[in-house]
Amino acid sequence: MKTVAERAGVSIASVSRVLNGLSARPETVARVEAAVAELRYAPAAAARSLKLGSSGQIACAFADIGNPVYVAMIDAIEREVAGAGLRLVIHSTHSDAEVEEQVVRGLAMGYADGLVISPLRPTDRLVSLLSASTAPVVVIGNISARADVDTVRVDSRLAVRTAISHLTELGRRRIGFLNGPADTSPGRIRLDAFRNARRGAESAKTIDRRFVNAAEFDHDSGLAAARSLLAREGLDALLCATDTLAIGAARAISEAGLRIPDDIALASIDDTPLARMCTPQLTSVSLRAAERGAIAAQLLLARLQDPAMPSRKRSLRPELMVRESTLSTNSSNRKQRPSARRRP
Repeated sequence: MKTVAERAGVSIASVSRVLNGLSARPETVARVEAAVAELRYAPAAAARSLKLGSSGQIACAFADIGNPVYVAMIDAIEREVAGAGLRLVIHSTHSDAEVEEQVVRGLAMGYADGLVISPLRPTDRLVSLLSASTAPVVVIGNISARADVDTVRVDSRLAVRTAISHLTELGRRRIGFLNGPADTSPGRIRLDAFRNARRGAESAKTIDRRFVNAAEFDHDSGLAAARSLLAREGLDALLCATDTLAIGAARAISEAGLRIPDDIALASIDDTPLARMCTPQLTSVSLRAAERGAIAAQLLLARLQDPAMPSRKRSLRPELMVRESTLSTNSSNRKQRPSARRRP
């Protein structure tokens, strides 16, 4: 700052005022900004954080920031924190536990005032780090009750039951499930919910033949897993754990010479914009990603104001969005609950 002041011909105090966005004469602002640009000066974030007691930044960490679910969350979080005059720092962790742990440890260095994180494979060490963090943390998703942090979750078990109920009401009986990786929290919970939902009508042996775990939650994994499932089981309906998996499954169904929904009804979970971009449009259970992101940001901002308040848990209910991929052109197969449909 001393060098900037000398180059601009102003006092260090004037440089400080300009860099911190405080009022200063226009000519002073112009001279300081010119000197900063010429010298390529950037304030040290850690030093500013120590001096001001705040970095002015909130961090969020998600497995894949290209996933439409996380895009919706990030957009909602950014809107909330921007309204509070803060910036958003985004981390893509690729569901790597070590990366997630590094993000949490980094909070102690003052690069961000708080963190919103959604770990798919939460380890005991990550849970301990989250609980011990001196900076506020909000978790989106399911995590051990040992983690004394604010959480926002949606009832994924109910989402699976809702989708299965919709398919059975349409007369579908040979329902398969294309799950994501079973070693993740959503993969484990959704598979367990599928098994329980079908156990009353079928033997465990039949149920086990009608599901497959994809390698990842992406299109290519959905394509490969759907090919495997379709090859060994005659299905009249397929439920996918995410929209991205369902789009891959739709391609596999087409390759098999089957029609959606007349030969096989296709449903999924997430209700991202992808569900409305497909042909046919995809029936999907909304997990209200944008709402979860907004609530997480609100919890974090409140925690910044009152760090001593008890941890809070928020839970949302899923909502079924019925579209073309389960509604056969056969009028006898168009039965549905009116309340389950989204109004145009």
